[in-house]
Amino acid sequence: MDSEPSSVDLGRMIEGIRRWVETESPTRDVHAVNRMIDLVAAGLDGLPVHVERIHGRAGFADTLRVCTAGANDVPGILILSHVDTVHPIGTLAGALPFRRDGDRLYGPGLYDMKGGAYLAYEALRQVAAARSSRLPIVYLFTPDEEVGSPSTRELIEAEGRRARYVLVTEPARDGGKCVTSRKGVGRFAMTATGVPAHSGGAHQRGRSAIKEMARHVLAIEGMTDYARGITTSVGMISGGTAANVIPQYCEITVDLRVRDDGAGREMTAKILGLQPHDPDVRLLVTGEMNRPPFEKSPAIDALFRHAKSLARDIGFDLADTRMTGGGSDGNFTAALGVPTLDGLGIDGDGAHTEWEHGLISSIEPRTRLMRRLLETLG
Repeated sequence: MDSEPSSVDLGRMIEGIRRWVETESPTRDVHAVNRMIDLVAAGLDGLPVHVERIHGRAGFADTLRVCTAGANDVPGILILSHVDTVHPIGTLAGALPFRRDGDRLYGPGLYDMKGGAYLAYEALRQVAAARSSRLPIVYLFTPDEEVGSPSTRELIEAEGRRARYVLVTEPARDGGKCVTSRKGVGRFAMTATGVPAHSGGAHQRGRSAIKEMARHVLAIEGMTDYARGITTSVGMISGGTAANVIPQYCEITVDLRVRDDGAGREMTAKILGLQPHDPDVRLLVTGEMNRPPFEKSPAIDALFRHAKSLARDIGFDLADTRMTGGGSDGNFTAALGVPTLDGLGIDGDGAHTEWEHGLISSIEPRTRLMRRLLETLG
C-alpha cells in the first residue's frame, strides 16, 4: 500500500524522546537498560504486533523482538536499534541534562541513538496500526551495541539471514547523510608481565612492564596508515603499583579500524604477533576483529537510491557518507550480503560527549522517511 505518510505530532515526538533519554541506560547497568526495555515494550500495548522479550545473557540486559504478522514466515524488513548508551548514571543530573536550545535537543544518548530509535519506533507504530507495510517487519531493540554487541551478535545475524532488507537507526552523519559503508572494527588487549623490584635499592633487578609496553604503544600507534584507511589506537593503559616500585604489570587496550577483510586479517596477525623486546618480560596479546567491514554493494546502493527518491518526495535531499570509521550492528548484516542502510536516525552531533544533541528539524522528515521505507520496500 502506497498511502501518504501521516503527519508527525512534533510535540508528542519530543516528549517521547525525552522519556527515553531520561531513562538513563549505560550498557553495563543491567537494571537500568532493562528499565529502558520496559519503557519500549509498554508503548507497544494495543498494537497488532508480537512482542518477545529475550532474556539477557553474558551479564547484559534483555533484548526486545517486535514483529508484525508473517515475520516468521516470509523474509521482510529488519530494523536495528540499541537502547544502551555510553553515559553513566547521573549524567542527566550533571553535565548533560535534557534540554531544548533552539533547534537542538540535548541529553545523554539522544543522538546515539535514542532519538533515531524513537523515530523508527513511531514509524513502526504508525505502519502497524495502519497495516500498511508490504513486507513483515522485525524490530530488535538491543542492550549492548556500545561494547560491540557480544551478547546479541548471534541473534542479529540470525535475523539478518532471514531478512530481505535491514534498516539501522544509528544517527545521521555530516549534516543528515545516511551510512552505506563502515570500517570493520578490531579490539585487542595486551598484558606485559615484568619483574618487580625496589626502584632505589634494587633497580637493576627489575624488569619494567611499563617500559616494555611503552615501546609497543608506539609500535601500535605507528601501524596507522591513513592512505589505506587503517587506524590503530591505544585507548586505555594501566600499570604499576607505586612510584618506588619497578612495575611488574602493564595492560593496554587496542582499537583497530580497517576498510576491508584483507586488511583486517593482516593487521590482526601483526598485532597478535607482537613479541617482547626484553626477554625477561612476558607479553600476552589477545583479541580479534569484532565487527566485519560494511562495504557498499550494488544492492546497498539500490536501497540507498530508493531511500533518496522517497526523501525527495518528502522534501529533502538524502546523501550518503564516505566510509565512516564507526562500527554498528549494520556491519554484521551487511557482511552477510543483506542490503543494509544505516544512519537513518536523528541528525545532530556530539555522540558520546557532554554536548550530545539532536536536531528538532530532522525529526519529522526522517520519521516520514522511515515510514515510507517500511511501506514501500517489497
